Amino acid sequence: MASDINYQDGPDFSRRDESPTEDEPIHSPGSRQTEYERIGGRTGSSVLQTIIHLLKGNIGTGLLGLPLAVRNAGLLVGPLSLLIMGIVAVHCMNLLVKCAHHLSAKLGKPFVSYGDAVEYGMENVSWLSRHSIWGRHVVNLFLNITQLGFCCVYFVFLSDNVKQVVETANATTGNCHNNETAVPVPSYDSRLYMVFFLPFIILLVFIRNLKYLAPLSFAANLCMCASLVLIYYYCLTNIPNPINLPLAGRGADYPLFFGTAIFAFEGIGVVLPLENKMQNPRNFTKVLYLGMGIVTFLYISLGTIGYIGFGEEIRGSITLNLPLCWLYQIVKLLYSFGIYITYALQFYVSAEILIPPAVARCGPRWALIVDLSIRVALVGLTCALAILIPELDLVISLVGSVSSSALALIIPPLLQIITFHNEDMKPWVFAKDILISVLGFVGFIAGTYTSIQEIVARNGDRHNSTVL
Repeated sequence: MASDINYQDGPDFSRRDESPTEDEPIHSPGSRQTEYERIGGRTGSSVLQTIIHLLKGNIGTGLLGLPLAVRNAGLLVGPLSLLIMGIVAVHCMNLLVKCAHHLSAKLGKPFVSYGDAVEYGMENVSWLSRHSIWGRHVVNLFLNITQLGFCCVYFVFLSDNVKQVVETANATTGNCHNNETAVPVPSYDSRLYMVFFLPFIILLVFIRNLKYLAPLSFAANLCMCASLVLIYYYCLTNIPNPINLPLAGRGADYPLFFGTAIFAFEGIGVVLPLENKMQNPRNFTKVLYLGMGIVTFLYISLGTIGYIGFGEEIRGSITLNLPLCWLYQIVKLLYSFGIYITYALQFYVSAEILIPPAVARCGPRWALIVDLSIRVALVGLTCALAILIPELDLVISLVGSVSSSALALIIPPLLQIITFHNEDMKPWVFAKDILISVLGFVGFIAGTYTSIQEIVARNGDRHNSTVL
């Protein structure tokens, strides 16, 4: 359930050419901070609405891949690692909010985005100030990689789940407890299903105003919530006894766990827009802890019981392990519909970053054509990448390792250092930030390398099986 909050959302006061002019009154940092915290206003989001948006921004396909992640880490190591990663991820989100508050007050800006915060933070360091614009560019690059990576995952998810439903349709029964007659009948390759979905997704992203997607988004969220309830029900009612699963996985598989887990936790991009839109942003820290506490509980619980329920047979998405009966076939279709609509919401973020500069370079006559052409090209790119890597678990791990680790773990601690390095930062805070960034970077390298290695190996196996 991805959030429909734009990563670049917020009042458009974040550019340099919109700084207060000489004719404007000069405010002290304190007064500016107060002004910043009043942006949400009476028309802003309530605490409950903000929590719902926070949940939507963190719960999606990553949640369904966590049982396999726990298998890669082990029945004990996996949940403990998810708990630690959740604590660190929430801490980094809070760091981003604190840095944004400090910079907005210092520069007299009522709102700064993630990219703005990194750019303005780099201006605090003399030898980085000349290249500060690259801070914004780097954040936007990783945001694009993350969002388009999500879209690649959605192509693979849709093809795998719909393919399974189609191949078992003739033999699907109403018995969800003893469904031995449901034997899959091979149909088309999953990559052909991706090509089939391509024109429908292109039509979806032609809807350029999120306002018109709101009813579909609401329906998609209901479908995904209902699906999750049924998935939890099945897992909780089918826990085997005794449980004979390894407490720790192979060390070589742990980077795959890291990539999948950080992919699931990568909701840091919605933090600043949500905080800014609250009626009372002073309460956001409590909302963040409560919302992410719920998210972390869901991740640990589904990851653990999903692995316990299906053991070593767990697949890239737990939906692919559900019984081949009509109830759970409908669950797969409902969740697939939710992911289909979510594609447009995730795509919107990259579209808002990439399309306006391109449209600005052409005349009004060509603006619409250029806009739609870029949308078609980006959707085609995500489809092509999904076809090249039709392995759901590896795509999730790769996207998480490459971009999510940078946005959620590496950049926020470094941002705190460059933002507060002149303000008596305590040595243990500096050491803590360096440690988090280093661990994030190690995960970035190890997760990316292992994911690519596994992708190459599976493609080789696929090619050999096709030849034979």
